[in-house]
Amino acid sequence: MKTILNVIWLVFGGIWLALGYMLAGIICCLLIVTIPWGIASFRIAGYALWPFGRTVVDKPGGPSVGATLGNVIWLLVAGIWIVIGHVTTAVAMAITIIGIPLAIANLKMIPVSLMPLGKEIVPTNAPFVAMYR
Repeated sequence: MKTILNVIWLVFGGIWLALGYMLAGIICCLLIVTIPWGIASFRIAGYALWPFGRTVVDKPGGPSVGATLGNVIWLLVAGIWIVIGHVTTAVAMAITIIGIPLAIANLKMIPVSLMPLGKEIVPTNAPFVAMYR
């Protein structure tokens, strides 16, 4: 079932979201200072490409002071706009019954889009996933 949902997701919006995150990652990697946001964008792009069967958890030990400061900067510069894109796409996907799980997955991406640093994307069937939640 996860594979079917991932293929439908990919066709109806996942590819565009992933390309957007990839473009943001490339732009962020142009400057040395913004490389952490670029790496986070690439990580989220992979998640946006194939989200079903994976989840976002906090990194062990919690976010560092630098990650928290970086998340605040990301929130003000890009996070709000990305969330608007996710909400808009989720509303469009929720119009049909088949699109409702896709809309829910889109809304589940909002927390990692707002605060990408200090997060990790893990398979849902991995051992000890519940420990990270």
